[in-house]
Amino acid sequence: MIAIKKDRLIFRFRDVHPAAKCRIEFQRTLRIPDNDRIYPLPAGLGRFPLRHLDDFATRLPKRSVRRGGVVMPMYQGEALWINFPGESRVTYPCAVKVATGKVCAISGEPWQEGLVEDPQNYVVIPDQPWLDGYCVEKGMIRQFVAVPLGSGLTAEEQLTGMGTHGGLQIAAYPMKREVFEKLAEPDPEPVYGPAIMCSSQADMGLAPGGRMLQDIYEDEYGLDAWDQDHGSRCFMTLANSAQWMAITGELPPTMPPTRWDYEMAGLPWFLHYDEKLQALEGAERLASLKSLGEQAKNSGKASSYKAHSEVGEQ
Repeated sequence: MIAIKKDRLIFRFRDVHPAAKCRIEFQRTLRIPDNDRIYPLPAGLGRFPLRHLDDFATRLPKRSVRRGGVVMPMYQGEALWINFPGESRVTYPCAVKVATGKVCAISGEPWQEGLVEDPQNYVVIPDQPWLDGYCVEKGMIRQFVAVPLGSGLTAEEQLTGMGTHGGLQIAAYPMKREVFEKLAEPDPEPVYGPAIMCSSQADMGLAPGGRMLQDIYEDEYGLDAWDQDHGSRCFMTLANSAQWMAITGELPPTMPPTRWDYEMAGLPWFLHYDEKLQALEGAERLASLKSLGEQAKNSGKASSYKAHSEVGEQ
């Protein structure tokens, strides 16, 4: 069962365990500079609005109606990060896959069903509290930035040569009931969230932006801990402001913040480190991606996607 509540995707897996539930939200944020520096994590600036596409079937092409799922607005050049918020009570572990244009943001490999251990193509909740971009090196990601599909700038187009899918894909699998209950017996500490699977074909895709400090952690439980027979699917479409208004009839969110907005608001930067967990080395395929800034230098093609929301040089 999938629901939208307060612009969060809620996935429930009652056939696995009564507590098996996962919340995922997509946070607006400041786009960091795409230069030689490595930045800490910028703050979340509120959730992107989410709507069920089924509610707007008469306004959509047949392909979108068949796909269904969820639509989310993003300005061209805007950045996002994915939050996996825990519950106030006991939460339930899950393995979550994240891809853009059906390219895994963790391993860089093409999308495939199920979980893969080597190279690991998923993150584990609650160990991984959020994901801000592509895992390019140990302890470092490149920020998710929205660009038009067909621009040649998306991770999908760089690695596959085609702009077929676009959007954002997330898949998650709850921990097996017997594993969860065994863990819970000696240790009643809360464990966080379960499972989902999202996919999208859209006119917008995601490209790698600036470099940011962030560890992507290894799975300490192993593949056998995850119930790969259960999961939920949701197609997530990324719409620009004009598409969002045409589909939903609603105004899009306000424009992304500028450097001045961010600094005047006194918003913080964050670091997250867990010494008990091992960080993944990063994916060579993703490390080979050219960022928006690098592509702009080479061809000028990306220069029009230098978002006004990008923080300035410091």
